Amino acid sequence: MTIVTTSAPSESRAPNRPRRVTPGRIVLVAVLTLGLAGTLLPFVWMLLGAFKTNAEIMRRPVTWWPQAPTFDNFRAWFVEFDMSRYFVNSVFLAVVAVATTLLFCSMVGWALAKLEFPGKRVLIGVVLSTMFVPGIVTLIPTFVLVANLNMVGTYWGMILPGMVGAFGVFLMRQFMLEIPDSLLDAARIDGAGEFRIFGGIVMPLCRAPLATLAIFTFMGSWNGFLWPLIVAQRESLYTLPVALALYTSPTGDKGAEFGLQMAGSVLIIVPVLLVFIAMQKHFVQGIAMTGIK
Repeated sequence: MTIVTTSAPSESRAPNRPRRVTPGRIVLVAVLTLGLAGTLLPFVWMLLGAFKTNAEIMRRPVTWWPQAPTFDNFRAWFVEFDMSRYFVNSVFLAVVAVATTLLFCSMVGWALAKLEFPGKRVLIGVVLSTMFVPGIVTLIPTFVLVANLNMVGTYWGMILPGMVGAFGVFLMRQFMLEIPDSLLDAARIDGAGEFRIFGGIVMPLCRAPLATLAIFTFMGSWNGFLWPLIVAQRESLYTLPVALALYTSPTGDKGAEFGLQMAGSVLIIVPVLLVFIAMQKHFVQGIAMTGIK
């Protein structure tokens, strides 16, 4: 006898219904579109202005699209100025700042999150309190300290003050607090030391906050202007923002050439955009997991 089994028909999923177009939604989309346009407008103007002559930029009425596109502004940066030297300085300082910040902030965050020692709560309070102090307040004391160490006009003078920051310590500590203690205790039972636990277990779990901190640190170092301007004091140590300000200011060698300024700004922004695009996934994950607003 043949037994025929019939399966109950699977419930068909209802198709996704399109969202109703309401007046409130239309207003919301319109407001967001205007906000996005207002945010992108200066960048579009800068990008198009980089291919214009200074006379066309100052012409009235305003012309958005370059009437006679030219690469002279970009050529001036690579031919007349030592653009490669400034680029190498900026890359070197940014890479060192990212590497040292990730290392030291992770170590301090690990100690404040998972290790017990006398004065821990006081130290946490001191670290958090420094986040409320504006950087301009500590500018002069930091410069005096660097000058007493004979580091003015050196790479070390520009690197040392930014090796560790309160924000990075706070970010790493908050994430490391969520790592289960049972996982760490199991590693200790297996004979792993603290350095092995930190390097082999904790750091691989912290990829998202590390990527977030790396982007913030890279942007801060790459766009830094005041501290490199004060400490460098030599043209061979100038970074891209310092060179852009000095060579395109009204008192600089080239005068107020807006096309040159916009071309230099484009060259400065492109590496930041590439870094953000490459680490966007980890950056978004890090913000979602650490609760940064």
